[in-house]
Amino acid sequence: MNYIETVCPRDCYDTCFMKVLIDSDKNPIRVIGDKDSPITQGFLCPRGIADIDRTYSHQRILYPFKRVADKPNDAFERISWTSAINILVEKLGWVLKEFGPSSVLHLDYSGNMGLFTMHLPQRLFYALGFSQTDNSICSKSGHNALELHYGQSYGVDPDELPNMKLTVYWGYNAAVSAPHLYALSLKTKRKDGLIVVVDPRRSKTAKSADFWIQPKPGSDVALAYGVMKHIIDNNLFDSDFIQKYTYGFDILKKEVSKWNIALVERYTGLRWSNISKFAELYSTIRPSVTMIGIGMQKSVYGAESVRAVSLIPALIGLHRGFFYTNDQMWKIDIPYLTGQRLTRKKIRVVSQVALGEHLKKGEFKFMYVYNMNPAETLPNHLAVAEGLKRRDVFLVVHDTHWTETAKYADLVLPAATFLEKEDVVVSYSHKYVRKSKKIVEPMGESKTELWIMAQLIRRLGLEEDWLHQDPWQAIGKSLKIAFENGNATDLREGKTLKLKIKPREEYQTTSGRVEFYSKKAEELGMTPLPKQYPFPQKEGFILLNSATSKHTHTQFQDVYGPLPSIVHVNPRDAKAINIKDNDVVELFNGLGAIKLRTVISPSVPQGVLWSPRECKDVNGHPQNSIILGTAQKLGKGSTFNTTIVKIRRLT
Repeated sequence: MNYIETVCPRDCYDTCFMKVLIDSDKNPIRVIGDKDSPITQGFLCPRGIADIDRTYSHQRILYPFKRVADKPNDAFERISWTSAINILVEKLGWVLKEFGPSSVLHLDYSGNMGLFTMHLPQRLFYALGFSQTDNSICSKSGHNALELHYGQSYGVDPDELPNMKLTVYWGYNAAVSAPHLYALSLKTKRKDGLIVVVDPRRSKTAKSADFWIQPKPGSDVALAYGVMKHIIDNNLFDSDFIQKYTYGFDILKKEVSKWNIALVERYTGLRWSNISKFAELYSTIRPSVTMIGIGMQKSVYGAESVRAVSLIPALIGLHRGFFYTNDQMWKIDIPYLTGQRLTRKKIRVVSQVALGEHLKKGEFKFMYVYNMNPAETLPNHLAVAEGLKRRDVFLVVHDTHWTETAKYADLVLPAATFLEKEDVVVSYSHKYVRKSKKIVEPMGESKTELWIMAQLIRRLGLEEDWLHQDPWQAIGKSLKIAFENGNATDLREGKTLKLKIKPREEYQTTSGRVEFYSKKAEELGMTPLPKQYPFPQKEGFILLNSATSKHTHTQFQDVYGPLPSIVHVNPRDAKAINIKDNDVVELFNGLGAIKLRTVISPSVPQGVLWSPRECKDVNGHPQNSIILGTAQKLGKGSTFNTTIVKIRRLT
């Protein structure tokens, strides 16, 4: 049986190398993990296994459609591509003439992370001067946090994970969100390695840990200071490393001295004996890595948590002894690829987290959405929905599947899945890159992002040379110094390449060192040391949400069914408010309300609830109906996990 090699482009740390088995008629019949990939290791997650089913899904958009009734609904009429492009060009031209380019919003994120899908098509939007978002919905605050102390946010190469004697997953349910990186960590157990998990919830990763630490949500800074206190008070830090590679240790030491045992215990809800045990593991077991979860920084003071946690490895003498993501480790010219640094237009940038309020006010008269499902994934859903359904907003959606966002569209365009096109996918964790080959012809009249951009460039009469550059030439220039064993030509021919990685001992800070005391933070008017802020004192429960194994955000519901409409409740809380298993309860706050079925579980502590990320309630209302569109101070990131709700039983 023959196979074709490709690469998974989803928003995931693992970026798996795949082999698609095909029959004699060239039909794909199965997807398997590549055994030769040191990251993929021959297995796939449930999503990778189901990619063929998703490609042939009954929910695929196969033809262009235009709206024939008020939105949102499914009242669409099939049209030709010629008509679709005509409508798009005519409407866009009118809006640009009447309101200017800042009234047009390009909105995308990471539904497919291929360079030909996510990055290169943006050249058109930059050339026209469209408004953009700041891409802050996911990991930006954590990146900015690490940059304050390290200059850039990259850390440990995943290839090193099997050799770690101690792996700390801090706010990181890797068994679900990064199963291949987690599998590499599990190899340490064969060599007597230890895995420690820090998480308020007893996640799948926590269940398999050698040591699980369960702090109160939002107390990570206090816990980090507690660990550093034990290390400093007992002279367990690496004084030679600190003298040679760090700045501000004496100031850090003074700050740590303010944290007495009782204060740390009060903030974290942990016994000092567990904190000191944790610190002893850090200071005595080498080598170690601290895996910092993206989910941890999705709270009001999440960036502060990342800052504090990242300093522990430096205290014990490790160069960048953490992992967050590694996209800043690569030498890839993304601004060239997107056209950001090629345009002379002044680009308006708005908050992605707070976008709902901008949409609600009608600030944009034309929106082009691709590679994202904002109607379900953005916080403050009610404002987002109100903005999308405005009659004075023309919404174009280019997608593979009928999403909730598509139901608000005025023009719907069918997109090709990654199995239906050629691409290049670069991981944000590991250094391995190979071409993602086209497996099958696009279904129906599905078209790639680059095809549509080419039509619009021609019809709009845009003459900038960089808009007409061959895609592989553009890729080649952006990757010119990226690889250690080849170039874009080798990549195009099918060779697997390795990205060059920046030295771990290199720090792009003002001092050229790890800055315990951040000079950049001081310049920005922020606290130079991480600060533990009091958690917002509001009556109710803290609602946490995180990923499930069968879904990537809102994708794969056509294969595995809807995300479960459930909420986990601690048994003691359930008893106190007379809630039983499988009851329908209402979670509500000042923003709205959703109805979910209960799962009574000790996996969450008292006062804390958990629900699958981006699920809908039993009546189809999005979880984000009760999530505020409040942005963090640092990085303007999301605050999903600082949601306060009340709960009441309905049945």
